[in-house]
Amino acid sequence: MHSFVISDSLIYGVPGSSSPRNIGLRGLRSRQTWRLGPRPWSHCKYHHTPGQPTEPPEQSYDTSQGTFNSPETLEVVQKALVPFSSARTTRTDLTRSSHGQPYLRPSQSPTMNSTAPAVHYISARQLYADAGTDFSKLNRLETQWVAWYLWLDNPVLATGLASFLLHEIVYFGRCLPWVVIDAIPYFRKWKLQPNKVPTHHEQWECTKQVLFSHFMVELPVIWLFHPMAEFFGMSTWQVPFPLWQTMAAQIAFFFVLEDVFHFFAHRALHWGPLYKHIHKVHHKYSAPFGLAAEYAHPAEVMILGTGTIAGPILYCAYGRDLHIFCVYVWITLRLFQAVDAHSGYDFPWSLQHIVPFWSGAEHHDFHHMAFTNNFSTSFRWCDRLFGTDVKYQEYRKRVNAMKKLNLSKDEYEAMERKMILEAEQEGLRAEAEVEAYSFSGKRKIE
Repeated sequence: MHSFVISDSLIYGVPGSSSPRNIGLRGLRSRQTWRLGPRPWSHCKYHHTPGQPTEPPEQSYDTSQGTFNSPETLEVVQKALVPFSSARTTRTDLTRSSHGQPYLRPSQSPTMNSTAPAVHYISARQLYADAGTDFSKLNRLETQWVAWYLWLDNPVLATGLASFLLHEIVYFGRCLPWVVIDAIPYFRKWKLQPNKVPTHHEQWECTKQVLFSHFMVELPVIWLFHPMAEFFGMSTWQVPFPLWQTMAAQIAFFFVLEDVFHFFAHRALHWGPLYKHIHKVHHKYSAPFGLAAEYAHPAEVMILGTGTIAGPILYCAYGRDLHIFCVYVWITLRLFQAVDAHSGYDFPWSLQHIVPFWSGAEHHDFHHMAFTNNFSTSFRWCDRLFGTDVKYQEYRKRVNAMKKLNLSKDEYEAMERKMILEAEQEGLRAEAEVEAYSFSGKRKIE
């Protein structure tokens, strides 16, 4: 009968010897972080009798140990690791020691070279081990989260890649339904500017510019988000996730802060030189569509994007209790809001008809059509407070009055086109006035 004891400390391997290189749950080291210096075995917490096996035997689930919440926990974690681990040379297995504690071990011994310098970055496996993560208490989503970090085994790479993929999948995934809707004439009756449907060429040109911004501007920023987040104390690889009530309060704070920031930054971008050289790109489409949500000058992407990440960074800097999973939920909701606001459609079930202070597409579409008013993103509070929705309110009163008239379909559409044209002409005049200003603030002499 073999007796094994695995506890907190690291199991050190001695180069050139046959000493075991096993690792416990909180003593895990990846092949990149093996200690190469000698260490007396009397100082190790892993004890074995010479001539006995050096690997702790894998044991079946034992309910008497009380380590796992259910018999399926170990199997769930193992299955979660399989699709990730199969693509790597060193596969990571989750098993249990003789006293019932789960631990991670590399199934293949790392190639040791006593003359090779040690790599100093901390791997994901080491982080989970040092943190003493109890895998038995994780739900399915948290288990997949752990599997992702263990598969890449580099927290910076794992966070950066996950952040960028999330952004791309959510953004284009949310844009796709609007592309389909634009191609179906049935939905024209809910389009805010029904005579301006984006062509395939316009959508493709827009997509190319958006992809350029994503890869050349947003990707470097997203890739560096992990070290910046950890600098401010944000949790990234850690599990379990915070309570949903905690995340809901944090996301509500992010929405409010971003909306206020966006309002003032957006108004600043409508100042002459900034508009002419930066923001004018985004106003190319007077009738926006979903893909145009992030169609903007690279400088504008950086400026307005600051409002999206400023909330999490500031909250984390003072509270230091933010998890990046909460940030991912926030980014997802923010992208949904941005794409929907540029969709150009106002359905009876749109959120602004349920939440009166929500901006929505009907609010932001007027900004693109008339150039002025409605500078906020998610909420209507700032525009109402600073009086930057006066023309919008007048326009909506005219539209509502027109709907009460007993007009035929053709008469209604003719009057609607006339009102939209008037708003556009007024917007063009306002745009020309803005572009007529120089950095000195004086009007150019024509």
